[in-house]
Amino acid sequence: MTKIIAGLLYTKHDEWLKVDGNEGTIGLTDYAQDALSDIVYLELPDVGDTLDQEDELGVVESVKASSEIFMPVAGEITAVNSALRDAPEAINTDPFGSWLVRFTISDASQLAGLMDSAAYEAYCAER
Repeated sequence: MTKIIAGLLYTKHDEWLKVDGNEGTIGLTDYAQDALSDIVYLELPDVGDTLDQEDELGVVESVKASSEIFMPVAGEITAVNSALRDAPEAINTDPFGSWLVRFTISDASQLAGLMDSAAYEAYCAER
């Protein structure tokens, strides 16, 4: 059973987004970490990078596959979880505690295009 947390927003690329005012925190969903299996490498942007919605945010590699991570909404990166560069496998054990980046949201209207927990649960069930 995939863990989905109410109050977060979700993308079709299996990223979660926590919104706090104009700040966002991004991570990989439980569904994503389960599908990838053992995560062995993570590439993330630098603080100060400005990305548009759907821009590639980074890359996650596992023993099974490599996948791009996408920016859910436009913004400027304000923090990167550098601990994950040395221990990316933490995403497998705690996908919601292992945030990837924090950023300032530059276009809040884009949030309307993301899924809430109920919609994401239905989306995962269809796959």
